[in-house]
Amino acid sequence: MRVLAAMSGGVDSAVAAARAVDAGHDVVGVHLALSETPAALRAGSRGCCSREDAADARRAADVLDIPFYVWDFAARFTADVVDDFVAAYAAGQTPNPCLRCNEKIKFSALLDKALALGFDAVCTGHYARLTAGELRRAVDAGKDQSYVLAVLTSHQLAHAMFPIGDTEKTAVRAEAAERGLRVADKPDSHDICFIPSGDTRAFLGARVGARPGSVVDHTTGEELARHDGVHGFTVGQRKGLGVHAPAVDGRPRYVIGIEPASGTVRVGPATALDVRTIDAARPVWSAGQAPAGRFPCVVQVRAHGGLAEAVAVPSADGLRVELDEPLRGVAPGQAVALYRPDAGGDVVLGSATITRAH
Repeated sequence: MRVLAAMSGGVDSAVAAARAVDAGHDVVGVHLALSETPAALRAGSRGCCSREDAADARRAADVLDIPFYVWDFAARFTADVVDDFVAAYAAGQTPNPCLRCNEKIKFSALLDKALALGFDAVCTGHYARLTAGELRRAVDAGKDQSYVLAVLTSHQLAHAMFPIGDTEKTAVRAEAAERGLRVADKPDSHDICFIPSGDTRAFLGARVGARPGSVVDHTTGEELARHDGVHGFTVGQRKGLGVHAPAVDGRPRYVIGIEPASGTVRVGPATALDVRTIDAARPVWSAGQAPAGRFPCVVQVRAHGGLAEAVAVPSADGLRVELDEPLRGVAPGQAVALYRPDAGGDVVLGSATITRAH
């Protein structure tokens, strides 16, 4: 099988490519150039896809003795991931750029090009498993990335390979060292790859500009503070609210809701974050179609955490999820991933984009 190995320059994608070679596939490595200014994309362990990462990927390909190329996807990445991220925050939503990158870049733009060139599959270093066409959680629960892959269609999954999903991260690093890969001890990237400074509010502010508004009490409507834009907030946020006086009961305040049209950020107690019902749009089903009728599931609303048992109800224009127990920190723009409830919620059923939480 002809396999295109996406090599980010990190240890996971290098070992994934090595395993594809060991399996007897005809493997070609490719590094994605995702920025017109790659020198600015890395600050220590923050960021990725920089010139340093491209060089690390090339050295790994040399060790594996496979062809290696750099493909320029900068314009597509900017439009489909960075601009989407900025627009979503400006609209009071909380997007996940890693999920969007998988959906629009690695398993759309990259996969489409790979198939057009005669490749059979795209291989990545994601921590997830594919068993008989089903997307499953990784063995290493702490590194599991099935949530950010739950947006993939059945067609995309049929042309995907995740060779390291059955291995703990410590074992992946040990294997890389045994293979002579210099990235064996390279730190994992943190936070958002295109914001190496880690200052998301400053990044958004430079692109959205000042849009002043009010921080108000969820119950009384009293204005507690002013802010420069709703892009600096997300539901469930506790710090950086600009509110200096404590609540009457002395307990912390959290962002409860965001109204981008008026520029209003509503804050209140943690209990006001409890959500029992989630409405979501643009569902993607891993098997190609939704399960019939109402069906039980385990849902996840964040890349790490936010798990609950639920009943899902597909409709003509979306999906409603009724939670058995309330969840907190559920925000529009996030993805809700659905897992089959048997075997500990291990198999992905699909995902959708949250539009409203009740």
